[in-house]
Amino acid sequence: MSRRPFIAVLLANTISIAGSSLTLIGVPWFVLQTTGSAGRAGIVAFCATLPVAVAALVGGPVIDRLGRRRVSAVSDVICALSVGAIPLLHYAGLLEFWMLCALMGVCGLVHTPGLTARYVLLPHLAEHAGTTVARAASLYDAVSRGARMIGAVLAGVLIGTIGAESVLLLDAATFGASALLVAVFLRGIPAAEPQRAAGKVSLTGYRTELAEGWRFLTRARLLLGITLMVMMTNGLDQGWSSVLLPVHGSEALGGPTALGLMIALFGGSALLGALLYGAWGERYSRRAVFAAAFLLCGAPRFVVAAFTDTPLPLAVTMALSGLGAGVLNPILTTVTLEKVPDALRSRVMGVTTAGCELTMPLGGLAAGLLVDGFGVTRALLVFGGAYFLVTLSPLVFPAWRSMEAAPRLSRTEPIRPSAEPAARSPHPSAR
Repeated sequence: MSRRPFIAVLLANTISIAGSSLTLIGVPWFVLQTTGSAGRAGIVAFCATLPVAVAALVGGPVIDRLGRRRVSAVSDVICALSVGAIPLLHYAGLLEFWMLCALMGVCGLVHTPGLTARYVLLPHLAEHAGTTVARAASLYDAVSRGARMIGAVLAGVLIGTIGAESVLLLDAATFGASALLVAVFLRGIPAAEPQRAAGKVSLTGYRTELAEGWRFLTRARLLLGITLMVMMTNGLDQGWSSVLLPVHGSEALGGPTALGLMIALFGGSALLGALLYGAWGERYSRRAVFAAAFLLCGAPRFVVAAFTDTPLPLAVTMALSGLGAGVLNPILTTVTLEKVPDALRSRVMGVTTAGCELTMPLGGLAAGLLVDGFGVTRALLVFGGAYFLVTLSPLVFPAWRSMEAAPRLSRTEPIRPSAEPAARSPHPSAR
């Protein structure tokens, strides 16, 4: 047993996700500064997230064939090059709006397969580290939340001092560091290497493998329900993070520093929520905790932002919302990894991730158009109302009752899908 591979992945995620938080704030702020248009910020968000769903949809078999370690490292390298090119072109006076959209699209296309490749390794890394999947999942999410908090604080401070363009260069460097950690420390982990197909590599075989993930999703009512719910909330969250919160921050919060602090409060509370769930969450009903946490982390942010123009009420709301958000991913990760056989994990996660991220391109675009057409207050209320209705799903539909923990199996007894498989939950994208 060795904890080094698991620690390396946690460190790689910390560095990469902290850098992504810089982009999360830096790119919308860069667009607002250079164009003054919320609509254009929404278009950039659309271009950055549309390829995410495409990559997640077709990437599962590719991850298995190329190897999870290789996909993760190459993904980070390409992200480093595409994000780093934005400020370099800007400094040279060559950056056109279409180039910004294209570069963000390239980053979106390759980033999700890299995250998925690391995510599906969790059971193997947990076994190597001598811990349970539930505890590894909670720690994995807690580290991600903490990284977002650190990145948000840095982004708020650095944008105000060195400019959004320089912040993007720092993000490119974090992607490079993450790639190096994964490439070096995941060597020797069999599950991280290419998984050879049983038959000859062909387009027909690839389609067959991809279809297995689809069948697994469509035959599981809970998994399908969770995918649809997270699909809607991810779109609304994308509108919040890429347009609504930056515009509100520019108009009412006083600038990027206050915006970074808001996101940091959310991330810090989410870190606490993930750690609390890892310590005590398994004692309680997954469905009840999940439903309450989603109601807390969703609509209140939008409503409070719509009715206040001072930082304190929103800061309190963001802290409470983050506490709820931190509980979500450990539950979804645990349910997914304990139910989905390892041989299908990349394919199933690719399909569910694609479904969860399907509305993200439309979320940013719709938010930008609503702000330009009706103002930020009305846009916030529309998004908040939609969020509240969607998060009632676990309390309304009976299929969610099967979310509870499955009976424990012995360490030697493999998990096998039944004829009508138990539902598996997708992991939502970063909030």
